Amino acid sequence: MQQRKRSRFSAAAALATTVLVAASGLAGCGTSRDEAADRVHNIIFLLGDGMGRSHITAARQRFYGASGQLNMEKLPHIGAVSTYAVEPNSTQPVLVTDSASSATAWSSGVKTYNAAIGVDAYGKAVPTLMEQAKAAGFATGNVTTAEVTDATPAAMYSHALLRSCQGPTFSESSCLPKKADGSFEAVPDDKTVITPIADQIARTATADVILGGGLSRFTPEDQKLLQDNGYAVLGSMGDPAMAAQTAVSQRTATKQDLSAVSSAKVIGLFSRGNMTVEQAKATLPDTAPQRQEPTLTEMTTKAIDLLSKAKGDKGFLLQVEGAQIDKRSHTNEAAQALGELKAFDDAVAAAMDFAERDGHTLVIVTADHEGGGLGIVEPGNFTNAESVSLPPNIDPGNPANNGIPLRDNEQLLDTNRSRGPLNAPQADPQTFAPATLRTPDDPADITDGSPDASLWLTYLYGDHTGADVQIYTYGPASTQFATTQDNTDLYTKMHAALLK
Repeated sequence: MQQRKRSRFSAAAALATTVLVAASGLAGCGTSRDEAADRVHNIIFLLGDGMGRSHITAARQRFYGASGQLNMEKLPHIGAVSTYAVEPNSTQPVLVTDSASSATAWSSGVKTYNAAIGVDAYGKAVPTLMEQAKAAGFATGNVTTAEVTDATPAAMYSHALLRSCQGPTFSESSCLPKKADGSFEAVPDDKTVITPIADQIARTATADVILGGGLSRFTPEDQKLLQDNGYAVLGSMGDPAMAAQTAVSQRTATKQDLSAVSSAKVIGLFSRGNMTVEQAKATLPDTAPQRQEPTLTEMTTKAIDLLSKAKGDKGFLLQVEGAQIDKRSHTNEAAQALGELKAFDDAVAAAMDFAERDGHTLVIVTADHEGGGLGIVEPGNFTNAESVSLPPNIDPGNPANNGIPLRDNEQLLDTNRSRGPLNAPQADPQTFAPATLRTPDDPADITDGSPDASLWLTYLYGDHTGADVQIYTYGPASTQFATTQDNTDLYTKMHAALLK
């Protein structure tokens, strides 16, 4: 693998991004903002990564019971969002998106190929809503439980041909797409799109408040650049004298650091990789370093506080991602995924607390795609993945309902693939049985993993699906989202609400 110092692209990256924002034709930049009741001053865009309709239903049942509601479900306007991507160098639809292409759709309003960030399907950098808001004088923030260089946060403040081009160094395998013959594409004229995302974050200063994981992506050079750009850097990105940065040379930020900071510009990286799953963190001793990570709600609350003080006579744009809903769905760990959805929903409540007091804040809650094909199945049953054969299409009570051609075999449990109810991560790795989780409606003695638990969940497989996702909105301009729309429409509507 060829490795080169990222400084090779630094000047070009900074110049290209400056030109990109300057040329983006910011509508409304010179317009004075009135105080009319229906005017949007701030947008808080909350994204549950991988959060499908069944995830929401299951989380409601899991934590609040069948007749309860999540905080997001209390928002007054509801719609749906289609999420497809396209083939590279084409407009041909790809029906199942990844987080990068989906995030580019709502950040920049264009369809692109899976793995692309902030570029169109032909690899050309496109302006992002956060870049445009920043240029127009708005305060900006990006909060995530993933690495801050990961696809969803990255699409608001960077441009990359491949989402894997996160840093700290450039490599062809991470930053350049491959041709059909396996060779790498030529280095493009616009070096921004192959500059590591961590480098772009440090140099462009697009987001004023950056909170999440991913410390290992950054270097002491990045810390100096950020500080030169006016950031308070929580923790340490390493020792400039070290040849490589490790957990020894770097210091992750803590929730105490976050609580104490008052700077209008701050970056806090609380883990060297993705932040710790809440369910796992709760089992650790108080002295464990993971217990020093703030919750998504704590990061969201702090970001809102800092941005609302720094916004001046404009307002702010804040993106908040609950990333681990998707990451735990990829591994089919239903209990952990729902725990992360609950943590995300708590952050929604924090956003709503501010929005209700402020009166000029548009709150948007949605997802980039569905993750894993989560299903809620009837207790006591087994799934096709656990069976010897598919279910028959014969109705012995009414032969008129029989399917043609007939499938008359009996569906039987394959005991080699199912060993009874389970609850990841305690699951038998050989089994396809549903996760069984207790709910508030269950008797007090029922526990997770019991066959008597009322919530039975199963995953279709380990990746995304092409299902539409829900969207919930509150505040001025929120009715615009109460419809069926494409994910690119979210950019158009947010741009119109905030910048026109």
